[in-house]
Amino acid sequence: MTHLEPGSVAPDFTLLDQDERPVSLSDFRGRRVILYFYPAAMTPGCTTQACDFRDSMASLQGAGYTVLGLSRDEPAKLRQFRENDGITFPLLSDPDHAVHEAYGAWGEKQNYGKTITGVLRSTFVLDEDGAVREALYNVKATGHVARLRKTLGVDAA
Repeated sequence: MTHLEPGSVAPDFTLLDQDERPVSLSDFRGRRVILYFYPAAMTPGCTTQACDFRDSMASLQGAGYTVLGLSRDEPAKLRQFRENDGITFPLLSDPDHAVHEAYGAWGEKQNYGKTITGVLRSTFVLDEDGAVREALYNVKATGHVARLRKTLGVDAA
């Protein structure tokens, strides 16, 4: 399995957002990006994590970060997620998990004692040139954003 390391170039991609508009990672060159992969919209852990990012947007944007969330969900489900929970950043659809695989956010994991293949909850911090600054694999939904803000030296909202 591919695992990105700090200093490596983040794989570029173009995916549809919740409004079915194409979004390319290269569109964000010159800005710092937090790219996070989550298993499924509107599930408890993923909602907690998305709402934590939403509630931290002022401090993250103030420190120059743009947040992008990626899942295998179709745009219509992402649109519902945004509307239900007031998500204020782009949610991107990767239904064939090709981008997940390119980032190492797809693979075997343990779920209730069984080995399954699926999304590995992961977060990547990219610098202005598109290089990976942080590659965080198998993160926990609860408390992750607070730990990430601390790692990045970003004050709470």
